[in-house]
Amino acid sequence: MQGWRSSKVLGVDGLEFVDLDLGSASDQHLVVDVKAAALNFSDLLMSEDRYQVRPPRPFTPGQEIAGTVLSVPQGSRWKVGDRVASKIPWGGFAEQALVPCGSAFLIPKNISFELAAALPVTYTTSMIAFFDSTKLQADQTVLIHAAAGGVGLAAVEIAKAIGARVIATASSSHKLDIAREHGADICINYTDENWVQMVKDATDGLGTDVIYDPVGGEIGLKSLRCLARNGVILVVGFASGTITEIPANRLMLKRASAKGVYWHHDHDADLIKEMMSKMFVMLEKGLLKPLVDRRFNFAQLPDAMRALQNRDTTGKVVLAI
Repeated sequence: MQGWRSSKVLGVDGLEFVDLDLGSASDQHLVVDVKAAALNFSDLLMSEDRYQVRPPRPFTPGQEIAGTVLSVPQGSRWKVGDRVASKIPWGGFAEQALVPCGSAFLIPKNISFELAAALPVTYTTSMIAFFDSTKLQADQTVLIHAAAGGVGLAAVEIAKAIGARVIATASSSHKLDIAREHGADICINYTDENWVQMVKDATDGLGTDVIYDPVGGEIGLKSLRCLARNGVILVVGFASGTITEIPANRLMLKRASAKGVYWHHDHDADLIKEMMSKMFVMLEKGLLKPLVDRRFNFAQLPDAMRALQNRDTTGKVVLAI
């Protein structure tokens, strides 16, 4: 088969399109014919050896795929031809992938492969953020950063489906328009040096009950000034490239808390199954409408990765394989 490989050269420049050997499937894995694969910021970090998961090189990046099952282990509940999507550790940017049996989920008939590939990471993360990491309520206000990106836009839709008041931030008017179209009530450009005051003004000086932060760095630090008494800041990621150092006194004075949003199939299987069930109900009701960016094809993965790196994308970038 063919696919992309991250070589000894780190980053996007080290990506090579080559012939690959899938290897032999164990009795715990499905072999999936990949029809679509989605990009995540963690793919960039992994290619640069800056992610918490560091595969031995060379390796095939890609953690979010959808396709059809080619082979199954004996006794598996899956069957050849099933349409599945899954998060995988890596290996998704290839014509075939090994998928742990326990991490795959069946794609409903009315959902395309491209749409399904957008769900396993970003939507699951946002579901866990608002239903498990904290219990977002309909009478609360949530501040969502990078609200036009993959994980941020998913958060906007899910928070709005819960009934919360959504304040969205992004770096351009175009991106803010997209966040507004997907349910954001108030949109603020965080390149404006007064964005913190704008958030305070929008909440009558009280601050937001929940902050959803996939950016980190200076944005994450300044966000603490927007936090309401007894509020919670959800640490989702560090797209800025800098980990936020949270001063404990800021939390103490507001009786606030910081909570990391993270999940793993080996430890959270029951939670993930519950979140996927809730997610599909929301999809069927039309409460979630994932935005899929199809500008790039499989051969253009490096270009797609650079666009993601330069924050020149909206929603989820999905490659048709």
